[in-house]
Amino acid sequence: MAQIKLEDLPHYVYEDYERWEGRWELVHGIPYAMSPSPIYNHQRISGQIMLHLDTVLKECKECQAVSAVDWIIAEDTVVCPDVMVICDKVEGKYPTKPPVMILEILSPSTTKKDRNLKYQLYESQGVKYYILVDLLNTQADVYELKDHYVKVTQTSQNSIHFDLNKCQIDFDFSQIWKI
Repeated sequence: MAQIKLEDLPHYVYEDYERWEGRWELVHGIPYAMSPSPIYNHQRISGQIMLHLDTVLKECKECQAVSAVDWIIAEDTVVCPDVMVICDKVEGKYPTKPPVMILEILSPSTTKKDRNLKYQLYESQGVKYYILVDLLNTQADVYELKDHYVKVTQTSQNSIHFDLNKCQIDFDFSQIWKI
């Protein structure tokens, strides 16, 4: 039996992505299904993160938190992080510049992709903070971009200080587990 070569596989772009039904992400031309939809606890934690970010970002006129919005990285790469903090003006319908912070909530169907593929993608795009929120263990792994991602801490209850370049925030991780 002949082996399939990478160059023989289809390579999709944003124009293709726009026509697909359902929820997808596109990374380097390869589509990834985002279904089934997130479970109840995933969405509740996402909501708690957004509530807390809205509170701590209230004084910052430059930065805002958004939930489940496409980030168009390249013609063949579109992702939809669970939560992003954006400190640049968004031109058009979707952000195209790297957010300063991304929080991904791990689920059984996305953990491998979030810990590997997205970790590498966000690191290469210059996302300053990448936070993996683990529902099962009620903890978060916080990574900061230096030359590469460095794990700053693993926490469930601590307040962590973040320098978002245009403002500073203290994010209290104990606030997100109140479901």
